[in-house]
Order: sequence, then structure tokens, then C-alpha cells
Amino acid sequence: MLSKKTKYAFHALTYLGKNKDQGAILIQEISEKHGISHKFLENILLELKKAGFLGSKKGKGGGYYLIKEPDQIPLSRIIRLLDGPIALLPCVSLNYYEPCEECESQERCGLNKVMAEVRDETLKILEMKTLQDILSNE
Repeated sequence: MLSKKTKYAFHALTYLGKNKDQGAILIQEISEKHGISHKFLENILLELKKAGFLGSKKGKGGGYYLIKEPDQIPLSRIIRLLDGPIALLPCVSLNYYEPCEECESQERCGLNKVMAEVRDETLKILEMKTLQDILSNE
């Protein structure tokens, strides 16, 4: 499941995408619109900024704004940034691989093979889908 942090990130990104013609948007505005704690949202937006998805402006007219087009923000990147691995088992993760402690042989593990297929199909979808897909469905 997606964490609240990641769901809130998608809500914030969607709000910024819908209002990108308005320029920078205050955290308070997003926080009030989606019922997200101001401090929690501030931390999420800072992570998204550090990762190169958002820019920010201080002072009057300040706030956050998208620096990438919505169709250039793959859902997989946001999920990995905030939640870590997409794979359901550490032994099939592409970016966070760890061997399973209870497994005698990864090569002969049927669960590993099935979960690798699940990972591949999930990634195929999440890497193709972007913020624009969310915006288009609202």
C-alpha cells in the first residue's frame, strides 16, 4: 500500500499541476484544500524539491511550483522516493535488493519467481503512468 506520505505527495503534485498557471502556491493553500498537516506537507514538498520535481519561491507570491511538466513525472519515481521499493519482497527489488533470510536458494524459490513477475508488471505500469494520467482522470 502507498503510505500517507506518498498519497499526500500525489495530492499536492496534482494540486500544483491543476494550478500551474497561477505560479507558486503556498503550502497553506494545499494543506487546507487536502486536510494535510502543514508541517508534514512542508517536509514532503521539500523532499520533492530536493529530488528535482518542484521549485520554490520565497516572499510575496512565494510557494511551490512544478518545474517539470506533469507528463515528465513518472509515478514510479515518486513512490520510490517516498516509500522506497516497489517490489513486495526485498529479494526481487531492483534498487533495494536484500537476500531473504529464510530462503535456502533464491534460484529455486517459487515465491521469488512469482514476485519478480509481479514487480515487472507493476513497474511496467508505474513507469508508463505519470502525474498527467492522474490529472487527466480528475
